[in-house]
Amino acid sequence: MWDIMRNPWCPLTNPTGYVNVGVAENALMHDYLLSYMNTQLTLPAKYLTYNDGAIGAERLRRAMAAFLTKHLHPVKPLTSDNLLVTNGVSSAIEHMSWAFTDPGEGILLGRPYYGTFIPDMSVRPGAVVVGVEFGDVDPFSMDAVECYEKALVRFQETTGKKVRAVMLCHPHNPLGRCYPRQTIVGLMRLCQKYQIHLISDEIYALSVWENTIDEDVSPVGFESALSIDMTGIIDPSLVHLLWGMSKDFGANGIRLGVIISQSNPVLLEAVKGVSLYTYSSSVSEHLAAVILEDEEFTTRYIRLNRQRMGESYAFAAGYLKDCGIEYATGANAAFFLWVNLGRKYCELHPEMGDLGDGIGDKVMEVLLQRKVFLASGGLFGSERSGWFRIVFTHERGYLEEALRRVVLALHD
Repeated sequence: MWDIMRNPWCPLTNPTGYVNVGVAENALMHDYLLSYMNTQLTLPAKYLTYNDGAIGAERLRRAMAAFLTKHLHPVKPLTSDNLLVTNGVSSAIEHMSWAFTDPGEGILLGRPYYGTFIPDMSVRPGAVVVGVEFGDVDPFSMDAVECYEKALVRFQETTGKKVRAVMLCHPHNPLGRCYPRQTIVGLMRLCQKYQIHLISDEIYALSVWENTIDEDVSPVGFESALSIDMTGIIDPSLVHLLWGMSKDFGANGIRLGVIISQSNPVLLEAVKGVSLYTYSSSVSEHLAAVILEDEEFTTRYIRLNRQRMGESYAFAAGYLKDCGIEYATGANAAFFLWVNLGRKYCELHPEMGDLGDGIGDKVMEVLLQRKVFLASGGLFGSERSGWFRIVFTHERGYLEEALRRVVLALHD
């Protein structure tokens, strides 16, 4: 991936580079955000120092608490004491895995999943990511809760190790859907039953848009896990939330994430002890605080971002429909189309026979030959081969070039 990112396609300066619709970035609002940021970069000398320490500047944590209280509608308003800032949500995920598991213990993660969850939770903390299989069950339905429980019991019986947490990506990457409230409650009850933690990664919380193209589908709106009254459902000390600037503000490079835990100060104290290693930039903290404190700007930004995402999704989905390429309908959040390129390739190349599980590798091969990069479902724990993730949050000409190359590759 990094080799591809260092060789980006530009029709004028690098026509032989890669068109990259495989990395989860939202470029639709870069112009709007930059025009604002470039008027806000007056830095006092304090931001050349260690600032307020490794858990995040007090100003930033206050701004985040107020902003997220407004938009996530938690039952109990957030305070700065509930938040610990990290240099990106990947660091926050690793902290949670380290805090909750001993090496060899499990964390449940539904398939398909964001591929980097695996190294985030396992490489240094040593946790085992237990992929939950759903088969024909809708992974967002109440029936899916039973699949989580079966995976938990199977892991504990076969390994003798404990499952310590459920990791929920809500809204979901790569499926672009939100979990209904009743399913979140079902997962909370499961966590309460086994006394395990629920970690809700809500990094796409505000990247929810209107789906105007998929017929006979009623997407579920977003509701934060913290907006649910947990009384009689789960011990609140078992529920934690992650958020960051990367996705909702289209700014992966700012490198700011946050761990939110309203009822477990012991967790925050534990992570504080190792927060030196995920110390965020004071300049990034200042810039994020300025953005989040400006309620008028963020309201305009979120509204326009949602409009542009909805329009871009409709264009990309319409393009795929016109080309007869299957995709998972019903998305209304995040940046992704989950597409079945394997099926289309097999339709166009009956002479290839049944490639079975190898179809994903074959399609990736022809895509890279056409210099277009997508994320392979195989790296996302897809239960069926041949599925890929397309990131549609790009400028129209760039997105159209990517889709054109995808179709050409499938015909090769």
